[in-house]
Amino acid sequence: MMRSIFLILVMLTPLVSQASWWNEGWAYRKQILIDTSVTGANITADMQNVPVLVKLHTGNFSYFLDIQPNGEDIRFVLDDHTTPLKYHVEHFDAINEIGLIWVQLPVIEAGQNTASFYMYYGSQSAVAGDDPAGTYTEEQTLVYHFKAGKTAPEDATSYANGVSAYDAEMTPGAIIGDGVTFSGETSMTIADAPVLAVDASTGWTFTSWIKIDAEQTDAVLLERDGGNLVIGVDGTALYARVGSIETPRTTELTTGRWHHVAMTLDTSGITLYLDGEKTTGMLTEVPAITGDITIGGSAQSTNYFVGSLDEMNLANVSRSPLWYTAAIRTQGPLSNLLIYGEDGSQESDHSGTSHFDYVLTRLTFDAKVVIVFLLVMSAISWVVMVMKWLYLKKIVTDNRNFLEAYYSLGTDDPTMLDSPDTEEDKEIADSPMASAIFGDHDKFQSSPIFHMYHRGVAEVKARLGTAVGAQATGISDQSIEALRAALDADMVRESQKINSKMVLLTIAISGGPFIGLLGTVIGVMITFAEMASTGDVSIASIAPGMAAALLATIAGLWVAIPALFGYNYLGSQIKDIQADMRVFIDEYVTRVAEYYGKL
Repeated sequence: MMRSIFLILVMLTPLVSQASWWNEGWAYRKQILIDTSVTGANITADMQNVPVLVKLHTGNFSYFLDIQPNGEDIRFVLDDHTTPLKYHVEHFDAINEIGLIWVQLPVIEAGQNTASFYMYYGSQSAVAGDDPAGTYTEEQTLVYHFKAGKTAPEDATSYANGVSAYDAEMTPGAIIGDGVTFSGETSMTIADAPVLAVDASTGWTFTSWIKIDAEQTDAVLLERDGGNLVIGVDGTALYARVGSIETPRTTELTTGRWHHVAMTLDTSGITLYLDGEKTTGMLTEVPAITGDITIGGSAQSTNYFVGSLDEMNLANVSRSPLWYTAAIRTQGPLSNLLIYGEDGSQESDHSGTSHFDYVLTRLTFDAKVVIVFLLVMSAISWVVMVMKWLYLKKIVTDNRNFLEAYYSLGTDDPTMLDSPDTEEDKEIADSPMASAIFGDHDKFQSSPIFHMYHRGVAEVKARLGTAVGAQATGISDQSIEALRAALDADMVRESQKINSKMVLLTIAISGGPFIGLLGTVIGVMITFAEMASTGDVSIASIAPGMAAALLATIAGLWVAIPALFGYNYLGSQIKDIQADMRVFIDEYVTRVAEYYGKL
């Protein structure tokens, strides 16, 4: 019974999987988990309609080329596989593999690590479906993402609150894509609008990422209503002032580092937050405040702000500290609210491959070049080892056969086994490998001992003339020594032939790990560079890049380890052959001296 139920479930699995696919027009999807548990973003209460930043890069996504050039086919759907989510693309670059997309989550439940939503992609016929205004609720009155190359910031909300004056500079390389830089002489002014008014009964919130380049002298970051509302930086201390009431200047910013800054105004007074932590609070009656908003400078002061801003938000409600936590944990360096899961498709799952295949998809171009080079080295070393093993095997066989024939001569003429070279022998004489493979071995073609014997016979004949076998003529002791010298020289040449190409194995042994290490260092460097550019330092973003970088070291070891074993084995074989060659020289010279020496 249980087995039948199991088989039915297995048969139904494809149908369930197909039914859970949002739209057949999209080929792929990526699961994104929402981790609000204590070990994640630590969200302690439910939140509604929160815009979160989905940051795509090579550390968490490898299929940029499956998406249309500007991300037109990207869609987001809840894990019910039915409900589409509102979103908009701030930046998408398939070539440089960077994507910054804002998605509104209807609900973020506290203390969960199983909730998720999906990013669908891979539809060549889809048109852009992002909705910047719909990504934010009506309480969000202004959102400036900033975009380098634009003449002025553009409001992403439906209110379209623009600037009335602007001479700052939008620059790349901020914490989230591009940002705006103030030189100490520049500023921007946001025109007054009813939705921007400060009303303590409903609340008012300013948030932004800021980075100071140096200590400030009571510089104005934000001013409104003729200085009735001010956010400023004195030295490295952040402070806020409403009317004559000012927060203590004890909140310290770190020069050159991005900080998340938030200020709320409501019936309880003014509260300042730095990196999600409440730093100073002040109970005071908050008056109604209207008028233009100046960022980076002040008409009331000559102390302008020096530094950068990114992701500036205004809201006509008082945001809770959890709102800042959610922002920091998706936008900042510690991004652990969203966990990027596996990629899948309708037909086959991207995640259906092994972990090794997953790592391969994370390889950078530089690492691929290194690994391809190492694979070529590995192929060469394997060819050398196999061919050298075949060659040495032929040598051992021919040496054994020749020595058996030589020793069978006993006390007879030691030159009797010699035979003249044929044209075929001459053609392959310079290629010992060809001799080993293509020679017929009827005359011990692969035997270096036979080659030395052949040379030795030629030396003996040269000294005896045509009187070979006429033992009475004899050869002198000096000729015997000359014969030994000739055989020693021939042994050196034969040893060089036997050892040819072995240097390629030593290069693989010593060079492979270092080249692999070079690829690893480059990969780690690129991983940290991407981490710095995206601001994402979660383990999910670092681990794939680090694993891919280590693959280069593995490739280097894959080259070196077989080459090391092969080199040692072949080296021992060569030493045995050289020992036999040395023994033969001594034996042959002695027998020639006995047979042809003068009486």
